[in-house]
Amino acid sequence: MADANTPYIIRGVEAIYPRLDSPYRFDQTAGTRGKSVPCDPLDEGAKYEIQFRMSAEQAKALFKSMMEAYVAKREQNWPEKITMPFAKESDGTFTGKAALKGAYGKQVTNKPEQYDAKNKELAEDFQLTTGSTVNIQVVFVPYSMRDTGVSLRLRAVQVIKYKPREAYSPFDVEDGFTVEDDTEVTGFELPTDEPEEIAEPVKAERKKAKPKPKEEAELDDILAEFDD
Repeated sequence: MADANTPYIIRGVEAIYPRLDSPYRFDQTAGTRGKSVPCDPLDEGAKYEIQFRMSAEQAKALFKSMMEAYVAKREQNWPEKITMPFAKESDGTFTGKAALKGAYGKQVTNKPEQYDAKNKELAEDFQLTTGSTVNIQVVFVPYSMRDTGVSLRLRAVQVIKYKPREAYSPFDVEDGFTVEDDTEVTGFELPTDEPEEIAEPVKAERKKAKPKPKEEAELDDILAEFDD
């Protein structure tokens, strides 16, 4: 049975928007919609955070352990059940979140440790990327205040497969010049009066939807009562 004080490892999940190299806080003045920016651990809202994508089977196992921890810690006036903690995506996967505050009161927390697949500690300034495959160590923290649930308090991350950071471009991919072209660019070709022949579109054959895997169907049944 899962215990609220025993570390739990979420294995082989996909990292999403990891912020582990320093504490971050959400700054509403940064850009038109605001964004998370590095900050001091004692700043309001400062935290380390990682979202992760997992399969239906992984979500089912994690939720079961979270529920066990909640039942073990539950006080008499707490609700019997916790609400659905994960977001279900259109492809059938689920996303969760683990976090650690920069400080609790005036006590600054220790930064979550990061390791490579061979258990070698990574550099202090190592920046994990979205799309990397990781193991995440958390501690369950059951609570009942304005709402009820189980927080995943972040402890450490092991990087199993690192996805190199891709350069950002504000443009879409289009037909035209590429750096692989050998010819010199001398100008643009003028259009002719003759219209181009337009190929008739090919009607795509509609594929029959595959039945849901048994594991996902079972998870839907178990978690249906927690859906909004």
